[in-house]
Amino acid sequence: MRLLLAALCLTLATDATAQAAKGGKRQIVVSAAVSLTDVLQQIAPLYQAKSGEQIVLNLASSNTLARQISFGAGADVFISADEAQMNAVASYIDPATRVDLLSNQLAIAVPDDRPRRIASARDLLDSSIRRIAIGDPAAVPAGVYAKQYLQTLGIWTDLAMKIVPSGSVRLALAAVESGAADAAIVYRTDIASARHVREALVVPSSEGPHIVYPAAMVRSGSNADGARRFLAFLRTPEVIAVFTRAGFLVPAAASK
Repeated sequence: MRLLLAALCLTLATDATAQAAKGGKRQIVVSAAVSLTDVLQQIAPLYQAKSGEQIVLNLASSNTLARQISFGAGADVFISADEAQMNAVASYIDPATRVDLLSNQLAIAVPDDRPRRIASARDLLDSSIRRIAIGDPAAVPAGVYAKQYLQTLGIWTDLAMKIVPSGSVRLALAAVESGAADAAIVYRTDIASARHVREALVVPSSEGPHIVYPAAMVRSGSNADGARRFLAFLRTPEVIAVFTRAGFLVPAAASK
């Protein structure tokens, strides 16, 4: 099973590396948490226009990306949705380049055709809510954060039978969109990208888990200089403005 998983991870990562090898421009492979999909698709063209280097995005759940890197996949930059997955590949990254790039907030999403007022996460205990989608709390950062939050409230045990673990935060949202779940606990920034769902509750940063998106250069990448340049670009005022418009929070230490 482990060999099969390794082969799958390498296949996914090899696809991105092969894509990066095409064309004449110097390229940077960025392995990034899937919750960053929309915002990085805005940022990549900005960098390309300024530098002439092409950004190739390899987007997946952070635990999948960490496995790819540990199995030798070719990425230049890794942006994780939590510290645990970055720590898991600590020996594969350049620690001098690591920075806590972003933060986020948890939010509860519900179907837009079933209006529901949620005053607090405790309302998820209501019997009318039968299935709650979250990222897999054993591996997916958004699910880890959701479980931590529910444990802090003392309701994780009561909700455990309702939890529908998903392979990523986007899959958790898709479960609500399809009607497979009555609610989802996801990142606030992801709800705007989903159809047929609405934001029912945002967890204040002061009450929720400490969410961190660390970024670093991967030692085995083929474009170390480009990786450093892109990481620096992510901390410029121009890009910080893109992040904040998308709903992300930017720690003061991450900005120049």
